[in-house]
Order: sequence, then C-alpha cells, then structure tokens
Amino acid sequence: MAEAAGVSIKTVSNVVNDHPHVRPEMRAKVKAFIAELDYRPNGIGRQLRQGRTGLVALALPDVTSPYFGELASALVNAARERGLTLLVEQTDGDPDREREVATGFPVRLVDGLVFVPQSLPVEELKQRRDSTPAVLIGEYGQGSDFDRVTIDSVDLGDQASRHLLDLGRRTVALLGDKARGEVRPPVVAQRVEGYRRALRRAGVAFDPDLLRPLPEWTRQHGYDGTLALVADRPDVDAIFAANDLVAFGALHALRRLGLRVPEDVAVVGVDDVEQAQFAAPTLTSVALDRSEMARLALGLLADRLAGHDGPERLLTVSGRLVVRESTAG
Repeated sequence: MAEAAGVSIKTVSNVVNDHPHVRPEMRAKVKAFIAELDYRPNGIGRQLRQGRTGLVALALPDVTSPYFGELASALVNAARERGLTLLVEQTDGDPDREREVATGFPVRLVDGLVFVPQSLPVEELKQRRDSTPAVLIGEYGQGSDFDRVTIDSVDLGDQASRHLLDLGRRTVALLGDKARGEVRPPVVAQRVEGYRRALRRAGVAFDPDLLRPLPEWTRQHGYDGTLALVADRPDVDAIFAANDLVAFGALHALRRLGLRVPEDVAVVGVDDVEQAQFAAPTLTSVALDRSEMARLALGLLADRLAGHDGPERLLTVSGRLVVRESTAG
C-alpha cells in the first residue's frame, strides 16, 4: 500500500488509524489508494500487536438450559456493544472442567473470562494463577477474590414463598432441596433460607417434610418429585419450585394427578425463562434480569481490561415477582 501510494508505511498507518497529524491532501491520497486496492485492515493483527485479541471466554454449565442459554445470549449482546467477541465453553458444572477453565487456557487466546461456576471449591478458585481478568456470575465464589455479579437468592426464596403465603396457602413445599446429609450449594442454601424466612414472618411452623430433595433441577425431576410429594403429603396446597424447569415438571405432574392449578395447588418458579409465558397454565416466577447481569459483568471486566487494579467488587441483582395464572387463576 505504501509503495503504491508513494508514501511511507508510517503515513499509511497514521491514515488507517485515523491519527490527527496527517495533512488533508496526504490523507485523501492514501484513502484513494485504499479504496482503489480494496484494502481492509487486519483487525486481529492490530489487536495482537496491542497485546489484545478482542476475545472473551464465557464458561457456563449448560447452553441448552433456558436460563443459561438466555444469559449467554445477553452476555453476547453486552460484549458486542463493547467491541468484544465471546467464545463459549460449556462445563456441564463438572469440577474438572471448571478447574481447567479457572486455571487458565493452554494458550493466551482471550483477554478476559466470564465464569459461571457451579461446583469448583472456592479454595481452588483462589489458587488461580492465570493473570487473565475474570468476573464470576452467580451465587458461587464468595470469598474468591474475584469481581462478582451475584444473585440475592435469599430474597428470591422469600419473594416466592411470601407470595404463596399471602394467598392463604399454609402447606407450602419447597421442591429442589438437596438430600438429607448432603452439603447444600450456595444457590440451594440461600433459597431454603428465604423460604424459611417467609414462613417465620407469616407465623407458619417449619415442616422439614415439606423440604423436598431433587437430584437435579430439571423438568423430569420436578415431575417425579411432585408425584412423590403429593403421594406423601396430599394436603400440600402450594409448591415453591427451585427454578422454572422444576416448576414445569410440577405443572405436568399436577395435571396428570387431576389437581387444578392454582385452585388445588399453586406453583411458583424462579428465573422467569421465556417458556414461563407459554406454559399451561402460565407460570408465576421470580424474574432475574439477564440483560442487567450481563451489562454489569461486562462493565466489571472492561474496567479490569482498562487497567483497574483495585480490590474485588461485588454487585448484586435482585429478583422481581411476575404473577401469572399458576397462582392468580
């Protein structure tokens, strides 16, 4: 390009990068040759020379899950607004896969990491030696020394349970606890805490038999768990499902049992995934603003990429109850 235009390489670089100290006639001359030769700057090469790739890794458990899929979409859009491209890595919540992500990629391909951990112990997160800036999303990672966008899951559990209690329901089951003797992950422990807080406020005695364990928060386990719940406790009049997938399974089971929703059993979920609007009946759910979570996470990461080296920061996202037919009739 420089040879064709009869100028120095530095002059071409100044024009391509829009530096102000180029004479107008020289800028016009170089741009004419750029157009004539259909020259396109190599953005990746430029970023590599600057020590950047413009790529950010996103590691999350399961892109087929409605909640995580919608979160991934929101993060892709938020990254695009900042001129960044996301590379998605699915961990399946497996500690070995999460460990690989946390300890850094084999080649320095990315500028930063957005990580949604599910099972990796905090102690291992704190041992991370990779210098790539990272932001965590979710209830996991407390005390990990990373910037975090967390969810107030105690409040989620409180809102969902309080809504059912305010409707006059008094035999409210929580569907999605861990089996007795198992350690509750933070997301489970916090939702159980919110459930029990709502019971105390309403003056309703806590019944441990209504804390119903599930192996995983899926439609199938929600379905199976609801069949078992109603068999054990036919007096149940409300279900707080740990997430919307569990709630969808519960709705299907109640319909099969001939129980009316919400007349016989009211149901509330958490996450407010898109399908909640189209369930039959439509599902009341505590909504989480995935776009806001993504905006906050990419903002924290962008600050680190720009050189911010202060202490870790914590931003909290709260839920919002969206009432639909599964409780309102």
